[in-house]
Amino acid sequence: MADNLEKVTEVDLNTSDATTKKDSHHETLGETAKTVVIAVLLALLVRTFLFEPFNIPSTSMVPNLLVGDYLFISKYSYGYSKHSLPMGIGGFDGRFLAEEPKRGDVIVFKLPSDTRIDYIKRLVGMPGDTVQMINGRLYINDEIVPRKMVGMKEYKKEISGTSKVMEYIETLPGGVEHSIYEESDHEGLDNTQRYTVPKGHYFMMGDNRDNSRDSRVLDLVGYVPFDNLEGRAEMIFFSTNGSASLLEFWKWPWTVRYERLMTRIGEKGDE
Repeated sequence: MADNLEKVTEVDLNTSDATTKKDSHHETLGETAKTVVIAVLLALLVRTFLFEPFNIPSTSMVPNLLVGDYLFISKYSYGYSKHSLPMGIGGFDGRFLAEEPKRGDVIVFKLPSDTRIDYIKRLVGMPGDTVQMINGRLYINDEIVPRKMVGMKEYKKEISGTSKVMEYIETLPGGVEHSIYEESDHEGLDNTQRYTVPKGHYFMMGDNRDNSRDSRVLDLVGYVPFDNLEGRAEMIFFSTNGSASLLEFWKWPWTVRYERLMTRIGEKGDE
């Protein structure tokens, strides 16, 4: 009788240990799932309201932004509109916590002719400004924008080959300096009409002046509404020479442009 009682007691104790281990395993899984959910929610909040990553697919902003650059834009810089929030959530018009952009800012915006597409350009014309290109020179409010020659440069084109250009340092009204590239002063968009920027809109141009489809092309970009602004380009956090993607980490030692990592985007001297 004593032996039987002892065996029953042993079985009860073993069952209790197994139940405890099972409950502990469930708790561990629950805590892990909770951690993952919190991490995902935090990432979504950061991406929605603070910083969002973008990559550069074209040469329209060389020499300041290169194909293969990955950058963060600040979502809070100009406040929030339906175009600055993921998938246009909210469906509202206008902006809340609105802040006026500054001339010279490099901005990611929704293409006015197709808001499914993101563009990145430099803001050169403010509401009420007149903008015109005459023989390759930029005029704002009928005043020529000063530029200083740096010298001949060569850059890799998007598909194949290279292009030789002249680099200048351009000084926008207000004092913002930045580099631009010009193949010549006699290309397709080097002589334009006189544009008048409407209220609540902005005039955007690429730094690679002869290889940028920007506000000079009215039926594609034209005047960019304030609501279309997604955020200001702030910092390059990763950059490759185009032969490796962000996920192809095994190629990084030979393809990463280390000198561009963690560099600011802005005017000359702050980049």
